[in-house]
Amino acid sequence: MKLTIVGCSGSFPGPQSPASCYLLSAEWEGRTWRILLDLGNGSLGALQRYMNLREIDAVFLSHLHPDHCMDICGLHVAVHWDPSGWGMPRIPVWGPAATADRMASAYGLELDPGMHEDFDFHSWGDRDPVRVGPFTITPYQVLHPIEEAYALRVVVAETDEHGVAHPHILTYSGDTDSCDGLVEAARDADIFLCEAAFHEGRDDGITGVHLTGKRAGDVATRASAKRLLLTHLPVWNDANLAVSEARQSYDGQLAVAVAGVSYTV
Repeated sequence: MKLTIVGCSGSFPGPQSPASCYLLSAEWEGRTWRILLDLGNGSLGALQRYMNLREIDAVFLSHLHPDHCMDICGLHVAVHWDPSGWGMPRIPVWGPAATADRMASAYGLELDPGMHEDFDFHSWGDRDPVRVGPFTITPYQVLHPIEEAYALRVVVAETDEHGVAHPHILTYSGDTDSCDGLVEAARDADIFLCEAAFHEGRDDGITGVHLTGKRAGDVATRASAKRLLLTHLPVWNDANLAVSEARQSYDGQLAVAVAGVSYTV
């Protein structure tokens, strides 16, 4: 499984990166499968550097704050109004129960049909896995000030010559503070892509919203995650400070996500 950081800026696009969007790709049954974790502000343009939009197999939304979902509106235009005609099935979109109506309202559409002609909307069920091609995606409800917010655990199982399946695991935190659901989602992850929007000593009085680097590191340690990749840093954050905080509570492989960089999971 390959992870490409399309966008990783926290809360709104920054000068070096769009908001949250992560492309996962894997080979299976003779072709490359491609899914997206979130599609935040500004990410649709950057995504086209890495793939043709017609190649999207599914979109998985962690929650419905604009920096994680709003470019669904742009994708709707790309699907609906492409003069060459897509001739493609509707793109599956998984997200919170309100996703279809929220996106229609954001674009000023009537709720019926809204964007249903272009997207096949599905609602998350907490810890209810979804299978798309080689990917199994399981949502875990997490702690964030919105009705539904999820961490997403993505597993691709590679079978060896003896028929034994070896799972490759990526966990994406979405937006969350520390909680048991996040630890369970990140258990034994090869890469734990975890937000660190807050700083110790600056944001300590705000609870139930975001993680600091130190709290992200603590979750990674509790979950025995093999590699911690900090993401969703707002433009006013110091990436070096986020890493320093995380190092206080986590001694594994550690880095900060950078737009345009790819990783093998």
